[in-house]
Formats: sequence, C-alpha cells, structure tokens
Amino acid sequence: MGELLVESRRKKISTIEKKYPQAKIIDVTSKSSQPWVKFSPFYPVGDIPIPFSEGVYAKTVEGIWQGLKVFSEFDIDRSKFKIENMKGIKRTVRKHGKVLGHRKGVSGELLDYITARKLIYVPAYNYVLKNFLATEIHELMDILQHKNIILLDYETNTDINNPTKPLSHASLIAKYVMDKKTAVPL
Repeated sequence: MGELLVESRRKKISTIEKKYPQAKIIDVTSKSSQPWVKFSPFYPVGDIPIPFSEGVYAKTVEGIWQGLKVFSEFDIDRSKFKIENMKGIKRTVRKHGKVLGHRKGVSGELLDYITARKLIYVPAYNYVLKNFLATEIHELMDILQHKNIILLDYETNTDINNPTKPLSHASLIAKYVMDKKTAVPL
C-alpha cells in the first residue's frame, strides 16, 4: 500500500522524481489537465451548498471562500459564487482593504481565519470530494495499491491550525483518501 504525499508544484519535476523515483506524480492545481484539474478549488464542479446558507450554492470551493471573505472596505461578494471559468475569483487586500475574516454563511457572524477554514473551507471541499469526485478518488485508491502518489499543489501547508500560510487542498485530498482507505475492509 502506498502513501499520499504533498509537494510544491513550484519544484522542478526532476527534483521530485529523484526524491520519489517510483511514485506517481499528480498535479491537482488549476493548471493541471483532466481529470485531475477537477480537484482544484477553482474548478467549477457544480452546485456546492454554501455552509450555513440554506438554499445558496456556489460553482467552486474557491468561490465560496472568496465570496464569504470580509474586508475593511467590502463585505461578502455573492458574484464569486457563480464564476465558472476559474478566473477573477480571488479578492485581494490591495483592492478591498484589510481582511477582517469570513462570514459564517451569507448572513452570519464574522469568523476568524482558522475557524473559517474548519467551518467553511474544509466542509465545502470535502463535500466536493464526496459528491463530485468519487471516480477520481477511486482512481487514486487504485494507484495507491501499487505505488506512492505525490500530489502537486501551490500550497504545502498541511496544518489546518497554521494561520501563516494558506492550507493545501492537496492535503485535504490525501486525508480524505487515506481515511477512506482505512475504512475499507481488505
């Protein structure tokens, strides 16, 4: 049985191949190709329920994250929920002012960064893994039967409680697959 590991997409592939000579390397960013690009939080998988927002849906996980972000100059931006071309989703401090946090749903209280990760980002991303990417998850599990998998992501922070760097969505894939693998009787 193989392992699922996260490496930076910014590293040279040759460096990663040298470190993990027998591993399958899979890019799960928005720059990847089908089917793996579907793992990108920017990929429009379909109607994802926005946590704490009855009847409100978004096309992407990143649309939820950016749409619920609150700045000193601007509150939430519902238009981010509908973006399907993976462009123009990010909202920056340069344009909107200091980030104050994320709303707990479209009309909820303001959450700090780590709490928002735990209550908004991770549940939304896990919803996508469970409801939209079952085929791709099974493919990863099949590969793991024979070799390690290296997931490439721009972010490599695997600690949900580390506020200094964005959380790696590849780490959420790895956790989900490994939890699923251990739950499956052999």
